[in-house]
Amino acid sequence: MELVIEKLRKSYGDNLVLDDIDFRFEEGKIYGLLGRNGSGKTTLFNCLDELIPYDSGRAYLLENGREEPLSDANTGLVLTECQIPDFLTGYEFIRSFMEIMDIDEKDKIDDYFRMISLSKEDQHKLIKDYSMGMKNKIQILMYLISKPKVLLLDEPLTSFDVIVAAEIKEILKEQKQGRIIVFSSHILELVQSLCDEIVVINNRKLILLDSEKIHSEDFEETVVEILKNENRKDLAAEEN
Repeated sequence: MELVIEKLRKSYGDNLVLDDIDFRFEEGKIYGLLGRNGSGKTTLFNCLDELIPYDSGRAYLLENGREEPLSDANTGLVLTECQIPDFLTGYEFIRSFMEIMDIDEKDKIDDYFRMISLSKEDQHKLIKDYSMGMKNKIQILMYLISKPKVLLLDEPLTSFDVIVAAEIKEILKEQKQGRIIVFSSHILELVQSLCDEIVVINNRKLILLDSEKIHSEDFEETVVEILKNENRKDLAAEEN
């Protein structure tokens, strides 16, 4: 299975953000998505999750030679700013989510909460009283339960403490088989320790970093140089 992006283009007025992107993400891997602030990471995720329309091009799943359009059924997006109803408890929300998704595993709900280390007491608190980290745990749990083929994570671990972030990293590694996981972050050490492949948004396109560079001593230097080159191109364009 592959997530295929062909000639995807997105602009906001005169501001071109994504420029005829061509890329393929492969099943069974966690991809790190790196880029400067405003480079288009969130825009790309929003396009793939169909939260915003793109100008041209297309994106789809390719499995056994058959194309499948991206949809709510096969794509999940974990946002930086968690958007879940705060008038329910965590337990009520997850139970309702499972009912809406027609997931007949009510007997496993306690197991799911154990996956994200959420105590019984916290499960039955109103979400409005949750910390941002606890809300993001619930958001991630939704997609661990529904198991979409494509999971997009927009800097979800930044709200977690060190221990919880390490736990979620291990869960994602365990869950990558049969899925495509794309993870954006500005923390190089986090991406380096979690991801199988690293993609950089450079000059409004996606560039796959040489896999040998991921665990090399000059990894940070390599990424920074790519992003600096993008900035130089932008400045040159402005001057012209």
